[in-house]
Amino acid sequence: MYKYLCEDKREYVLSKQVLRSGTSIGANISEAECAFSKNDFAYKLYTALKECNETKYWLELLYETGYIEKNAFESIYSECEEIRKMLSSSTKTLKEQLDK
Repeated sequence: MYKYLCEDKREYVLSKQVLRSGTSIGANISEAECAFSKNDFAYKLYTALKECNETKYWLELLYETGYIEKNAFESIYSECEEIRKMLSSSTKTLKEQLDK
């Protein structure tokens, strides 16, 4: 999508933001795998959740400004929402465990 937005739509600002936040989700999950404590693990997953919410925001802006079509938006946005749900559930469970 980043390549398409830059090459075809000549959009460089929002596309860079969605690239940054979107790839940060996976990077934070990867970091969580090597966490040194349960708190660190929870922190990294929560950071991934926040990046996922930010990615949804940039996708909404790209759609509302006409840079991406409805079908592409709905497909990518729904995948992002599924990831958000998984991260939200995981962070909620971790918080409950840590509060005990």
